[in-house]
Amino acid sequence: MGGVFAASGLVHLVRPRSFDPIMPRAIPARHHRWLIYASGVAELVCALGLFRRDRWAPAAATAVLVGVFPANVQMALDAGSGRQAGAADRAAVAWGRLPLQALMIWAVRQTAADPPATARS
Repeated sequence: MGGVFAASGLVHLVRPRSFDPIMPRAIPARHHRWLIYASGVAELVCALGLFRRDRWAPAAATAVLVGVFPANVQMALDAGSGRQAGAADRAAVAWGRLPLQALMIWAVRQTAADPPATARS
């Protein structure tokens, strides 16, 4: 999951325009770019924490995934409108991403600190 967060964070910083179409329209446009950059930085911080298996990382990564969920909902609502490029404009892809968020939350929660070792008899 650290790799997924790192890749996504880098894309947010290098190609922020690719996220413009999925920004929820309820958020004023003047805030879009800094939110895209902020989410990219947050994803990179989470990636580092997940790679290092820091205790805070699963909770932080979960918060980031919950925080970006409205953008995924906007993407699904706009599917087929032509606002997004490529496969993201297909309804099956856009709506399929929504349950994927729950799977990703489950995956980052699995990276929590290892349970204590059981005593050997």
